[in-house]
Amino acid sequence: MKNNIKIERARNNMTQADLAKCVGVSRQSINAIELGKYNLSTILALKIASVFKMEFDELFSLEKEDW
Repeated sequence: MKNNIKIERARNNMTQADLAKCVGVSRQSINAIELGKYNLSTILALKIASVFKMEFDELFSLEKEDW
């Protein structure tokens, strides 16, 4: 799954640690999510979208290999 978390963090002047604290995970988890190495739960994805005041599909999208 592709995501725009890193871009949104930059727009919001937020570190990985800041975002991790907001959604209750480790900074390493945010790093892994940004790199596409971690399949996050729906709840966590919605929490992250909520932090940025975005809709889920504005922040996350499926890639061809996800099908």
